[in-house]
Amino acid sequence: MTLITAPRNAVFALLLLSSPVLARQQTPSQQVTRRAPAAEVAGIPVNYDDAKAGAYTLPDVLTLKNGKKVTDAKTWTNKRRPELIALYETEQFGKAPAKPAALRWEVFDKGTPALNGTAIRRQVTLYFDQDTSKHKVELLIYFPVGASKPSPLFMEVNFSANSAAVNDPGIKPSLSWSKEGKRVPVAARPGFGRLAVDKFLSEGFAVATVCYTDLEPDALNAATWGIRGKYLKAGETKPAPDEWGAIAAWSWGISCIMDYLVTDKQVDAKRVAIHGSSRLGKTALWAGAKDPRIALVIASASGEGGAALSRRNYGETIAHMVAPTRYDYQFAGNRAKYAADPATSPIDAHMLVALMAPRPVLLQTGDDDGWSDPKGEFLAAVAAEPVFKLFGKTGPGTTIMPPPADQSLLLNTLGYYEHIGGHGPIPADWGLFVTYLKKFL
Repeated sequence: MTLITAPRNAVFALLLLSSPVLARQQTPSQQVTRRAPAAEVAGIPVNYDDAKAGAYTLPDVLTLKNGKKVTDAKTWTNKRRPELIALYETEQFGKAPAKPAALRWEVFDKGTPALNGTAIRRQVTLYFDQDTSKHKVELLIYFPVGASKPSPLFMEVNFSANSAAVNDPGIKPSLSWSKEGKRVPVAARPGFGRLAVDKFLSEGFAVATVCYTDLEPDALNAATWGIRGKYLKAGETKPAPDEWGAIAAWSWGISCIMDYLVTDKQVDAKRVAIHGSSRLGKTALWAGAKDPRIALVIASASGEGGAALSRRNYGETIAHMVAPTRYDYQFAGNRAKYAADPATSPIDAHMLVALMAPRPVLLQTGDDDGWSDPKGEFLAAVAAEPVFKLFGKTGPGTTIMPPPADQSLLLNTLGYYEHIGGHGPIPADWGLFVTYLKKFL
């Protein structure tokens, strides 16, 4: 087999997507020897030729179910937006339950100097069950030293456990999932999943990180292990077809964290931004759509099921994603209905992006990440822009996709940026995220 260095190789992105560990362990900016693109994944052909992406017609984001056109922000907010939320709940992500009465938190590290005196560390455990040994999330926050008022906060929804995300010996040891569904100590991975805390602190932002698998594991046939298992009926091994997949569970957990953040007097709770990459980019978008308290979302390489158009046959498709050996557990079971023909779905990615309006949302992609279809995300932004315009907000303002590394569309309310590199953010992107936050948060 011939190994090549391919500038737009999608198999590398596929390998990253297949493992939360690999997804953050290998930075896209590194030069790696890559295999040629796979002709098929899970027995399903993959297209990387833009000329073969196919013709499609998107469902109109500004037409109500009764056929009437939406022409103002009030009608969008009161009528169209709820319609789309309901469709996404039943047809893509699944309906989540109400938050448990047992939801509570313990601030066990109230404020400790950390990171060589540049930050004040706070650690919080959120509990979702009366039994404190079950269903809990560890939240790690750093505040700028000397802040004279509540700080705006950037929260990373992280593949990495807290104790591996930041080089700080004061962090509570983290747990992960074993293959048997048990919680076990996280193995140390020097450099893995590191968060660029200093870039945000130096600009006056508090920084939080939370590991997505604290609440729900990212694995096939594991619905009984995490928070979804708490809500299964007797004899059930997975939720009903219109009930929550793992992405909805992770998003639900973010909303629970927001319940805590609005009580923290050092957090400016009206200025909370969240960021996630890949499946966590999808998670961030859905969390932002569902919880209006989230002021801003940055979604990196969210791809199929996130900001990339499903009707566009390029890279990963619904069929690839819901294949039984891959990621069907991340979505409502109903999503599989659209695998054979995405055009039969009443929704597409531009509608998910539009659900953030009028709040800021930045879509970050990479030119070497064909599997996630950067152009499909750009086209979704173009199609979502009319909703932002109802509120007097800016979007791409063009149907011509800019070249990689071009920042001309970055600082719109509905922003778009494609770096030179692969899946997820590269080191240079963190500074651009800060620039975006400084303008809009």
